[in-house]
Amino acid sequence: MSLTPEEVRAPARDAVVFRSSRARTFVVVFAVLMGAYLVVSPLVDWITGSAGDPWWAILLQGALIGAGFAGAYALSARAALTTWVRVSSAGLELASQESDPILLDWGDIVAVVFRRDGLRTVLEVLPAGMDSVHPVQGGATGGPALADTPRGPVFTADLTQIWPSPRALRREIARRTRGEKRG
Repeated sequence: MSLTPEEVRAPARDAVVFRSSRARTFVVVFAVLMGAYLVVSPLVDWITGSAGDPWWAILLQGALIGAGFAGAYALSARAALTTWVRVSSAGLELASQESDPILLDWGDIVAVVFRRDGLRTVLEVLPAGMDSVHPVQGGATGGPALADTPRGPVFTADLTQIWPSPRALRREIARRTRGEKRG
């Protein structure tokens, strides 16, 4: 079990935490399924030539189907993997998918890249060297996942379920690194 941000002392007073949220996952999946159901249901009625259900029945069916599937996904093992990123003047802390958290000082980060991988938003953090990575607290799980890139090994984190949002995290990192090139 990875540590929560509350269990780890913030490296600076101005720290801002971004974390995965089951509630946000539920809302997003529910909204997508509800929208799809409301668009497809009248099309199916038109193609089949049926008189169709009243609007309230379509809405109720969509809500039940959306809530069922969104609830199942929000409670699934995939959604249960916690990810958090804490940004402060001291640097960037990262714990992704049940890993132990690490801290990288801003001067030890070569690049921070946000990229899309299908429907997912992925954060890649390229450290200046693996010796510049500071474990926040000792643990048995190990640090966040590493991926090999042409630029070197990068720490990765799936930000799809992060709250407030990947866009807000990008803005916060840009604010902290303004004036420096970060990839």
